[in-house]
Amino acid sequence: MSAPDRLDRIGIVMMSAAGDAVHVLPVLNAFKRCHPASHVTWVLQPVPATLVRGHRSVDEIVIFDRVQGMRGFLDARNQLARRPFDLVLNLQVYFKAGLITHFTRAPVKLGFDRARARDFNWLFTNTKIPPHRGQHVQDQYFEFLTALGIPHQPVVWDLGPWPHEREWQRRFYAPIARPAAALVIATSKPQKDWIPERWATLVDALSADYGLQPVLVGGRSVRELHAEEVILRRARHRPLSALGCGLRKLVGVLDGAALVIAPDTGPLHMAVALDRPVISLMGYTNPKRTGPYCKFLDLIVDAYGDPGEPYPISMETRLDRMPRIQVRDVLDKVDRWRAQYRNRRRVI
Repeated sequence: MSAPDRLDRIGIVMMSAAGDAVHVLPVLNAFKRCHPASHVTWVLQPVPATLVRGHRSVDEIVIFDRVQGMRGFLDARNQLARRPFDLVLNLQVYFKAGLITHFTRAPVKLGFDRARARDFNWLFTNTKIPPHRGQHVQDQYFEFLTALGIPHQPVVWDLGPWPHEREWQRRFYAPIARPAAALVIATSKPQKDWIPERWATLVDALSADYGLQPVLVGGRSVRELHAEEVILRRARHRPLSALGCGLRKLVGVLDGAALVIAPDTGPLHMAVALDRPVISLMGYTNPKRTGPYCKFLDLIVDAYGDPGEPYPISMETRLDRMPRIQVRDVLDKVDRWRAQYRNRRRVI
């Protein structure tokens, strides 16, 4: 396809979680490099909106509050009815995103090809990107730029911390004398989580054997609070807890950490965007599709595949794989981090 003649007003439909929001940022930055005067409106759910609000490539956010059910859809429709677009990018493959795309007014609504779109999502777009074999989620988003004739290199996130956030980051790290290891102790799906008791054992090893200060990060969901309670009760070396600090402050915590250890969840991708070495604990989802993008691949603990299995890139999930990951598996990657990446510690 060729790009529309006018690209003054661009709509982005990607309403999912923080990790997907991180993947969208290089798309927006590349678009703005080619069309700096364009106005970008992003339809987004409330929590990931807190991560990207104020970003230099995001001019406006329309909130879609899924928790409100039909009221959330009606509110989004009313807001979008007042905003004409030259182009809308539907970066999700599900019905809810198709319905929101339907609410937008644009001559070109660009979405995934029919083979990849799910839940009849393809019905709501009038232009499709070409079919493509499986690849990393980040590269799938770049396909939209390719269809528009926009180069995606260099890949730039510009996630922060932004200048006004540096003072909080300095205050947070001022009393921490040792390099910090940020531990993402739970996710949005139980099948992605690692065992809390093993996190506790890992905390002791990081503290006693590697001279690191473990910092627990994430939200304050029931499972995250349970994992925190188990870790604090069982670990001999007490970690710091930054649970519930919010996504923008989490950027500061991750940016200042010497090492991040995370399952497949938003902070993993935030760490990659911040160029922080991250040990990825992968079992439920395919690391070739949703693991760290083009960085720190040697730090992946891969419980998704069987030993020597040449599995393809796919959306297939595998149940009950995370318990396969032993503390020793993670510490082997900490050894690799110490040999290869330790000197990347941030100066705050």
